[in-house]
Order: sequence, then C-alpha cells, then structure tokens
Amino acid sequence: MGLSDQPFEVTCPDCSGILKIDPVTRSVIAHTSAQRKKTFEDFGAAAKALKESDARRESLFAQSVQAEKNKDDLMAKRFAEAVKKAKESPLGERPMRDFDLE
Repeated sequence: MGLSDQPFEVTCPDCSGILKIDPVTRSVIAHTSAQRKKTFEDFGAAAKALKESDARRESLFAQSVQAEKNKDDLMAKRFAEAVKKAKESPLGERPMRDFDLE
C-alpha cells in the first residue's frame, strides 16, 4: 500500500469546514468554509426575540428602580431604630476614651 499523491479532503473538527490537503507537501491547499447556522429561521422569530429581550430589560430596570425605593425606606427604618436606641440609652454613661485612662 503506497500513499497517493492526489489531494484529499478532511472535515475540520472545529469549524466543520472542508480542508483540501496535499499529501506531498502536507499542507492545506484549499479551504471551504462551513455554512453558518441561522440564528433565526425568519424575521418574525427575530422580531419576537427582540421584543422578549426588550421586555426582560424593562423588567430588570423596573426591579432596580424598586430596589432603590426600598433602599431609602430601609435606611429610614435603620435611622429610626438608631434614634430609638440613642433615646433609650442612659445619658450619664459615656463611652471610655483612651485619654480618660491617663
């Protein structure tokens, strides 16, 4: 069995293109790109996908706006709780400072 000197074709495992190889020089002498897969079958499907992504984006924006509104309420509640604790603590007791120890 001898090797043929005729070029042969191989399918690229990465891109599914067709490579024509010369066995003598062991190099690619031609390349045929694989057909690209369509992302969408028709314009209707593409338009529907765009509308869905717009709706999703709008929903995420609305959630972030609501989170910011809740953030203000949460901060107000924390502040009210801190004021309440400050009023409940005895006024006569002051925290110890470093220079009070000298």
